[in-house]
Amino acid sequence: MRSLAFAARNRKEILRDPLNLVFGIGFPLVILLLLTAIQANVPTEIFNINKLIPGIAVFGLSFISLFSGMLIAKDRSTSFLMRLFTAPLSASDYIIGYIVPLVPMAIVQTIISFIAALFLGLPFNANVLLAILVLLPISLLFIGIGLLAGSIFNDKQVGGICGALLTNVSAWLSGTWFDLNLVGGWFKEIAYALPFVHAVDASRAALSGDYASILPHLWWVIGYTVVIIVIAIFVFKKKMNGENA
Repeated sequence: MRSLAFAARNRKEILRDPLNLVFGIGFPLVILLLLTAIQANVPTEIFNINKLIPGIAVFGLSFISLFSGMLIAKDRSTSFLMRLFTAPLSASDYIIGYIVPLVPMAIVQTIISFIAALFLGLPFNANVLLAILVLLPISLLFIGIGLLAGSIFNDKQVGGICGALLTNVSAWLSGTWFDLNLVGGWFKEIAYALPFVHAVDASRAALSGDYASILPHLWWVIGYTVVIIVIAIFVFKKKMNGENA
């Protein structure tokens, strides 16, 4: 209940900036429309909608990291958290309170992207709903990355890390724009050691009905998510105690 009360405050804080909220939710939609327009004007199939939409959905979730990171970093830069530390909340209560209002935002972003894809030729079936469901734990990964960054860095640094670095890393090492087999070698090995390509492959497997391939990729994402959130709680607890993480 304490976490939910804190989550309600964070939800109001997010809704206070509707412009950034609309941008974060709508930017993946703009990219989807742009790439679809490019595909319509080239003779060969580069951006198949069935393979493109899972990658766009995962790429869009990287913007949720920016939201979560900026939210916690701004709180740390003011006296708000210092006053809040007097409340009987643990570090995990705080982190959960930050996660809860961001999950609906991630779900809305994902649903909007898939609805747009349906109008662009994606066939509707039960696998579409499964792909959206698979993207839920993936959203927790990106939220956790943002919370960890926000627990360590200030808001300007978070903007660079989550706004520029993370979006580029998740884009180029996820296989969204091109098949990683085309590059191969150490590039592919690094990509598959990180969770982003597994996130895209899990959602693509769900959308294509390759159910046996979902969990092998999803376990990578879940493992990274658990580790990152645990580290975020640990770092946040250090900050509560006035220690350097």
